[in-house]
Amino acid sequence: MAEKKFDYFINGENGKWEVIIGLEVHAQVLSKSKLFSSSSTKFGAEPNTQVSLVDSAFPGMLPVINQFCIEQSIKTGLGLKAIINLNSVFDRKNYFYADLPQGYQISQYKKPLVGEGEVILDMPYGTKKVGIERLHLEQDAGKSIHDIDPDNSFVDLNRSGVALMEIVSKPDLRSPEEVNFYVKKLRSIMRYLGTCDGNMQEGSLRADVNVSVRKVGDSQYGTRCEIKNVNSIKFMQMAIEHEAKRQVEILESGKKIDQETRLFDVKKNTTRSMRSKEEAHDYRYFPDPDLLPLKLNKGLIDKLKKELPELPDQKKDRFIKDHNLSPYEANILVSEKEISDYYEEMIKECDKKLATNWITVELFAVLNKNNLSISQSPISAKNLSSLVKMITLGKISGKIAKDVFEKMQVSDKDPKQIVEEEGLVQQSDPKELEKIVLEVLSKNQDKVIQYQSGKVKLFGYFVGEVMKVSKGKANPNLVNDILKIKLK
Repeated sequence: MAEKKFDYFINGENGKWEVIIGLEVHAQVLSKSKLFSSSSTKFGAEPNTQVSLVDSAFPGMLPVINQFCIEQSIKTGLGLKAIINLNSVFDRKNYFYADLPQGYQISQYKKPLVGEGEVILDMPYGTKKVGIERLHLEQDAGKSIHDIDPDNSFVDLNRSGVALMEIVSKPDLRSPEEVNFYVKKLRSIMRYLGTCDGNMQEGSLRADVNVSVRKVGDSQYGTRCEIKNVNSIKFMQMAIEHEAKRQVEILESGKKIDQETRLFDVKKNTTRSMRSKEEAHDYRYFPDPDLLPLKLNKGLIDKLKKELPELPDQKKDRFIKDHNLSPYEANILVSEKEISDYYEEMIKECDKKLATNWITVELFAVLNKNNLSISQSPISAKNLSSLVKMITLGKISGKIAKDVFEKMQVSDKDPKQIVEEEGLVQQSDPKELEKIVLEVLSKNQDKVIQYQSGKVKLFGYFVGEVMKVSKGKANPNLVNDILKIKLK
């Protein structure tokens, strides 16, 4: 399907305004140790317990590059269909913060590890391609804590030196909804690759959001403002909506937008000025003298390329082709690696289409209600597969299956065991069912006459009565067949 813009405009007094958005996503590399030291990256440790002399900038201590972090970044670049630069350089980005012990951040400027790539979004209107400008590696800063003591701030250096991939998009996004789809797709790709866990609540994925506005039809970009360190997709969307409206109001009043860095206030749902936006020359970038230029062997790139797992877009195409799923169903099932793994485990022994329905409708309802991910599901893929298999074999009805499903949420017992213990096996003996049908018809002679006189909608009433008498155990297909014969 052809690409389209998402219909998101701001109506001002002087016409329509278009929102231009670019994201700088900071994704923590999934690695046991930091970018330039052997310190642990484990989340939730006591403050300042995972800090080496390198992380704390002790004089004379030199950084040593973590090869695994380089490989993880290359894999991410390959997953984004990006150019991998065989020659790259680490630079010092100079600025002062209390939680930045060196007084500079080791990052990459003119020669990043990964060049241009792309991400394809499956939007409600079709597909949209978002360009990737670059991916560069850098070290994270520590964390300043201001809410422990009213008079003092504290610094935790556990995150100091943790490897980050900064993934910079081109200004191709045009709405909060597209940002939602973009971040989710980017996170999904990295989770499939195993290069970032994407846990935003732990700070593993956050973004600086660049927003500008321009009149619909204009070709020039407006002055952009950067909203720093937004750590949830919901907050990104809220920040964009507020910031875009703020800029339109300023421009329509005849004033200019100041290029600046802003923060998003979650409680007030507003952005506020943090500082004027720095240009690259403000950071006085220069190559880090303690780190040699990074030169990659093409053989390493080829090796990592061969080792790439099946990614979401590839898996989606396979699910549509091999499992006869709709694009919508396939999109849902590949959105998270854990969901696709659960589905593929299920369909080893049960009907594919029915498995899709039970995951996307029944199981998702339970997970959403209890705020669980599929990896935390109270029902295993094996047991849900067994339940679906019992339906297709006619051992239990769909209604009984839902009752069994409720019980499985508590114990995750094998559904066969639940059915046997509670005597829920579907009644499929034609002779026994015929007796129940005749009993129902004899008690409802008036309705039988009405049915035979043309009120055919009463057929559903008879089916319901048979199911009541059988306590939901009657095989509905057999009931329908027997009723049709007897009602003649």
